[in-house]
Amino acid sequence: MLECIVGCKWSIRILTLIRQGVDRPGAITRSINGLTTKVQGDCLNKMVGFGILERIAYAEVPPRVEYKLTYLGQRFVSILDAVAELQYEIDAASQQHNNSLEPNDDKRSVEFES
Repeated sequence: MLECIVGCKWSIRILTLIRQGVDRPGAITRSINGLTTKVQGDCLNKMVGFGILERIAYAEVPPRVEYKLTYLGQRFVSILDAVAELQYEIDAASQQHNNSLEPNDDKRSVEFES
């Protein structure tokens, strides 16, 4: 199920924007280069179906639609935050490990006698 929610490369970006208060479809589309309205609609509908987002339609002319995180959605993004923090730590550890493998100019090479 998790892969279904975040399997789309746009889902996390959309959730981030909604969390930051960019909650209208037009504003979301303008905020993400390359995101089409069809793909955005598919992502939003999928997240509404999973209970991550709530779709709020206002009876206005012109019509206005907004998306909000549900309680489940708030819990879900907190898990994504934890994963992002873990990724940051993994990247830092990997960088530190890679740096330790690079040759150090201060070290002298050891020559073996035959």
